[in-house]
Amino acid sequence: MQPGSAGRRRWRAPRRADVVIRRAVARDAPRLTRLVRTSRAYEGPYAPMVAGYRVGPDYIEVHRVFVAADDATGQVLGFYALLLDPPELDLMFVADAAQGLGIGRLLAAHLREEARGAGLTGVRIVSHPPAEGFYRSIGAEPVGTVPARPPAVMWDRPELLLRTG
Repeated sequence: MQPGSAGRRRWRAPRRADVVIRRAVARDAPRLTRLVRTSRAYEGPYAPMVAGYRVGPDYIEVHRVFVAADDATGQVLGFYALLLDPPELDLMFVADAAQGLGIGRLLAAHLREEARGAGLTGVRIVSHPPAEGFYRSIGAEPVGTVPARPPAVMWDRPELLLRTG
């Protein structure tokens, strides 16, 4: 919930101790889809990329999707999806209202542990350009650039490697 949203209960920032990371379930799909589609990170020229995006129950069942949620309210604060073959971070989003609370770092630490537990030595990240700094701050190393693929993706994207060890 956004701070100050009319007609909704008041949003409170959770403490890190109140955040749990759990495996996503099919009923999370609408909330995850909404989180992607309403992300301020994808406004302006980036908006077409997520306009019709859907995180469906089938996607959640097939992939390792994990949700960061407020343990007290159940509110979804962020999520990520890890693909194992080949190893890649497919999605990572943090709710706009939860930005700056360390949710992304919690998800990234969980991602590393999950990847390590699956026997992976590294995870490829094709980053949304504005998120590159975040991925570098958690230790991902630049390894190249993925060229634009119009009409789906109209811009080049940084490619990084997050080592798990």
